[in-house]
Amino acid sequence: MRGGTSKGPFFRAADLPADTATRDRVLLAALGSPDKRQIDGLGGAHPLTSKVGIVSPSQRPGVDLEFLFAQLQPELATVDTTPNCGNMLAAVVPFALETGMVKAQGPVSTFRVLTLNTDMACDVTVRTPDGLVAYEGEARIDGVPGTAAPISINFLDTAGSVCAGLLPTGRVRDVIDGIAVTCIDNGMPLVILRAEALGRSGYETVDELNADGALKARIERLRLAAGLAMGLGDVSAKNYPKMTLIAPPRAGGSICTRSFIPHVCHDAIGVLAAVTVGTACVLRGSVCEGLARLDDAARPTVVVEHPSGEFSVALATDPQDGQKVTQAALLRTARLLMRGEVMVPATLWRGD
Repeated sequence: MRGGTSKGPFFRAADLPADTATRDRVLLAALGSPDKRQIDGLGGAHPLTSKVGIVSPSQRPGVDLEFLFAQLQPELATVDTTPNCGNMLAAVVPFALETGMVKAQGPVSTFRVLTLNTDMACDVTVRTPDGLVAYEGEARIDGVPGTAAPISINFLDTAGSVCAGLLPTGRVRDVIDGIAVTCIDNGMPLVILRAEALGRSGYETVDELNADGALKARIERLRLAAGLAMGLGDVSAKNYPKMTLIAPPRAGGSICTRSFIPHVCHDAIGVLAAVTVGTACVLRGSVCEGLARLDDAARPTVVVEHPSGEFSVALATDPQDGQKVTQAALLRTARLLMRGEVMVPATLWRGD
């Protein structure tokens, strides 16, 4: 399924091996990792197309579905279920409806989804005319061609998804390895810094940034130091924290971004990374202050510019504490691409 600007195979949890090590071998084989081209599997030779969704009905009170996200990498034999993925999350309810895990509630259906990676809950609303998932519609998201039916995701509590809290260092701004940064986790652990601090404009193309070896080495050195400061330990083999360069908006948005995931520049920006950047924009004293252009509404909409367009996030803050974000809502789309069987060697399943 495509979820937002990502795609990958979705599985019923009950159809995969219960043992984690065996499950991971099966997923690596299904996608064809490790291999740059993922030629022997379904992976698309890019981190955004090397993702897996695992879904099951929930027995927890007030929760309809449970979702485990797995991030694979083309050239690595790793299956990381630590971070969230808001893009793949957009496909969870359509997948559950298509497979009969849940039933449509009427022309519009809303289900509560618990992301097991970080115990993050959200309400996902999809169109279900005649009891079927509607994929065609008028909603457009940058990074995906054409239009599709809108999927609304209302995150209920994303602060400290992986880290100990929204501001894992206890400060809204730090100086790490000589660079002013905001270390923040409102759904995705990020290190946000001004592009100018690294001698870049923040408007470079994805290809230019991916070819800039000196910049990537500098960013990785900073990421390793920030990981320690955020209480994440040695992050050299982890997919987080993600690194986000910011600059003043230049296309009518609120802030311009270039996001690394973590070693490849993203063609767009992840859902939860956009939520986290938007949160930083409304926090006084963050590195975004002075660059971000925001409306004065009580529920501000932060328009996050990225290399292939923009991503709008509606935020609600605590009336008694403007530094506390209480809700984040956004719009995504998804589509069922195919259904069937993916073949993996039987020896992997048996654990030979």
